[in-house]
Amino acid sequence: MRQNHKQHSQPTPFTAPSRLHHFQQSPIIAKSPAMDASQPPPPPPLLGDGEVCTYCAWAPYAIVAIPLVLPVLLLLLHGPLLRLLGFYIRSLNGDKRELLFRVSSEEAVKANKAAETVPQPTTIVGFFHPYCNAGGGGERVLWAAIHANQLRSPHILNIVYTGDHATKSTILSNVQTRFDIHLNPSLIQFIHLQKRHLVSSSSWPRFTLLGQSLGSVFLALEAFGMLVPDVYIDSMGYAFTVLLAKKLFGIPTGAYVHYPTISTDMLGALSPEKSAKKRYWQAFAMLYSYAGSGIDVVVANSSWTAGHLNSLWRGRQGGGSEVSGAAAAAAAPKFDGGLATAIKWISGRQKKGDIEVLFPPCAVKKLAEKIPIKEKRDDAILYIAQFRPEKNHILVLQAFEKFLKTAPSELKRTKLVLVGSVREDQDEKKVYELRLLAHELQIDKNVVFVTNAPWGDVIEWLGKASVGVNAMWNEHFGIGVVEYQAAGLIGVVHDSGGPKLDIVVDVDGLRTGYHATTAEEFAQGFKEALSLSEADTVAMRERARESSLRFSEEIFEERWNGVMDTLLGLLEGKKRK
Repeated sequence: MRQNHKQHSQPTPFTAPSRLHHFQQSPIIAKSPAMDASQPPPPPPLLGDGEVCTYCAWAPYAIVAIPLVLPVLLLLLHGPLLRLLGFYIRSLNGDKRELLFRVSSEEAVKANKAAETVPQPTTIVGFFHPYCNAGGGGERVLWAAIHANQLRSPHILNIVYTGDHATKSTILSNVQTRFDIHLNPSLIQFIHLQKRHLVSSSSWPRFTLLGQSLGSVFLALEAFGMLVPDVYIDSMGYAFTVLLAKKLFGIPTGAYVHYPTISTDMLGALSPEKSAKKRYWQAFAMLYSYAGSGIDVVVANSSWTAGHLNSLWRGRQGGGSEVSGAAAAAAAPKFDGGLATAIKWISGRQKKGDIEVLFPPCAVKKLAEKIPIKEKRDDAILYIAQFRPEKNHILVLQAFEKFLKTAPSELKRTKLVLVGSVREDQDEKKVYELRLLAHELQIDKNVVFVTNAPWGDVIEWLGKASVGVNAMWNEHFGIGVVEYQAAGLIGVVHDSGGPKLDIVVDVDGLRTGYHATTAEEFAQGFKEALSLSEADTVAMRERARESSLRFSEEIFEERWNGVMDTLLGLLEGKKRK
């Protein structure tokens, strides 16, 4: 019985294929005399003597081929794959589109109780503006553009993608208070984003340009996940979000650009020791060129901005349709040879039109009506600017200190008034640091800080002050400088960017203000502007006001309608296909 049990417990013999039989007979696995007979034999090798694995033979070729073939496959497939992703994102929107249309109509009926029915919106125009409640010049452009859209048609529903979490009524109240722009609440809705920190510079202490751009893509994905518009407009300088909208959904895209994310001035400012950082910026410039070259309609806020964008996004030297003469020559940047060739190739792959200049709107006519220019003004220097580092308030304080030291006795009591919006804790900290600096310079008794002032208070200061200052290097435009001119202030502005090229320019060969770069030059400008005779002061004020009429709200709205004509025309063409 025991022997029978042994026989039944043993496994059934397995007849191996010839190759396995060959492996078993191989001398590689022959037992050595010293090997313990109780130990199991080692596993057989996969190949016999002299045999070569077919897959291994092709491995070196595969290693070389994959890096070459993969980019080609991605280039061939990235379009369909991204459109497939776009289709999936649209599916996440569900019925939100129709819901927004219905809410808009209900709000319109409530506002106009006499009307039983109101026109229902049919087209969604989305504005990507994460800081819409900031109260700066960029926000004035946003609200003026939306106001123009509302006047244009009740069938356009304007959507603002924002990281501000104030209510609609609060935001629109701020718009009315700060800019005197009255919007129809039923034709505007807000999509509130949770990840705005991704586009904050504080989130990217290293590789800030690349980090913020990458962050904007993720923020845009959050935005599109909630609602995909019919027309997408970036109004705050996040070009990579426009690229994303175009690749995912193929919708008409536009951009109102206040300042290029990177420019030749930035590259030129780097010292030779920072060659690694320069290469990083050059690589980013090529990415930025790719992102912007496919935007359907690009509008710049100044000759300076248009000149840089035409080189970066269109591969051309000089500006667009309104950039000519000395302004074009000054605005046109020059890239290094290799970078220029790469950018020209990248941007040349997209056949897009010139970049046009559309100056930001300013209430010049309202200011002219409210503020006389022949009356005596206070000895006060006004600076309207957000309390941010690039606005260079430090230079203004240093210049003001030098001015007071050398000013004649009748000007020793001159005030410096700093008016600006504060949008983050960083801005609050900046104001505190500026107060400390004014105290250290012993000029604090002559300096006035005004934060988040309503439009009425701004007008009051514009009517009191004699001189307006702007100290930002390469200010993209300088809407505050236009307000100075319209209100009859004499401008002392930085000798660069929009204030130099577009705003404080001669009229009939005569000055409308002063240009400066250093603290000493600004101090001298303050002294000269405040020391003019009464007749010369009035004459310069009149020239400045005449020059400011080029930046009226009416001209902006007319030109913006042209921008929308193009974008809506592209939308109609897309629907017909």
